[in-house]
Amino acid sequence: MTVEKLEKPVRVSPRGAATRSALLEAASHVFRTVGFDRAGVSQVVAHAGASVGSLYHHFTGKADLFIALYEDFQQRQQDRTREAVARARAEGETDPNRLMNTAARAYLEGCIEEREITWLFFSGDSPPGFEATMRTRLREWTDRNVALFRKADEPVDEALLLVVSGSISLAVSEVVCREDPDDARALADEVVDRLSRLTPPRSE
Repeated sequence: MTVEKLEKPVRVSPRGAATRSALLEAASHVFRTVGFDRAGVSQVVAHAGASVGSLYHHFTGKADLFIALYEDFQQRQQDRTREAVARARAEGETDPNRLMNTAARAYLEGCIEEREITWLFFSGDSPPGFEATMRTRLREWTDRNVALFRKADEPVDEALLLVVSGSISLAVSEVVCREDPDDARALADEVVDRLSRLTPPRSE
């Protein structure tokens, strides 16, 4: 069973957007405080100062809230990594390995900056099927970065994709457990240093 994000109306009024934002902020707080499994919709709406009706207007339930939180987080991560790579390119970096590792370091930095919400996603206390969805999203993100290694007509390097996505997934689960941000960043740097030793496959 997989978790799918239901499509929402594209047009949302400012008031509706504010309500949705308040519900997501409340859900983040409640899930991080008591856990997803023990959390109730009533706790979320109470913390948001909203109504149960307003919650179901924007979301289908607490699982949908959880997925929306993850999608928003993943979008911020994509923005972080895209901006980091763009800065590196603007500074003259062209090496695909270093660009990929720049993206990896930015991803880990985002996890450290948002350690509490990141831990929520990696804790295992989540809706059924979420872990598979998260692995798929991470592999999609990794594939975009591994693509720096190959030309447009070259197939996906599955081995490299597995190595990078597996390394990042394990690194995230470790850095978010470090209480000292500096310690977490030192570990992230070490992981990226190891990734920097990867080399692109030779063309036949």
